[in-house]
Amino acid sequence: MSAASFFARWRVRLSYPLAIIVLIFARPTPKSIVIGALAGALGLLVRGLAAGHLHKKAVLTMTGPYAYTRNPLYLGSAILTLGAAIALNSWISAALLCVYFAVFYSIVMRREEGELRSQHGAAFDEYARTVPLFFPRWIAHRVAKPAASAAFSFAQYKKNREYRAVVGFLLLLVLLLVIWRLRLP
Repeated sequence: MSAASFFARWRVRLSYPLAIIVLIFARPTPKSIVIGALAGALGLLVRGLAAGHLHKKAVLTMTGPYAYTRNPLYLGSAILTLGAAIALNSWISAALLCVYFAVFYSIVMRREEGELRSQHGAAFDEYARTVPLFFPRWIAHRVAKPAASAAFSFAQYKKNREYRAVVGFLLLLVLLLVIWRLRLP
């Protein structure tokens, strides 16, 4: 198994022990939780828009948020990670989360890029030439003839099970409220 395959396969499983560690160091306050929740909501919005456009392995998605960045789901995850780091209110927790995200997702994005290139060939190469890997461009990439599936679809959002990110983030916020209450003198 290559390192890229290992990271892709184990990124979620390895996040569970990381979650325990960052929660041990967490020092949430009502203010940090609210500000983190607002940042996280933006990340969830970006992820949700991306999930509503993404037709995994069926077509090369180049519309919606995919017209600005090739990885809007991961961009949304980065914003969500930032929101969690703010809500945790701990430099140690923030550093652990950010390092984890940077290491794992940079490898995963490159691995997925290779898969898309092998699946879509020249169409992906053209798309990759005009749309950045992660940080979005200001002007949308124009698709000559958008597919019928180019519009946001709530059914696709559900099919991609994006609601799990919302539930997970809400559970984190509730857990941080509990930690805050337990740490009161």
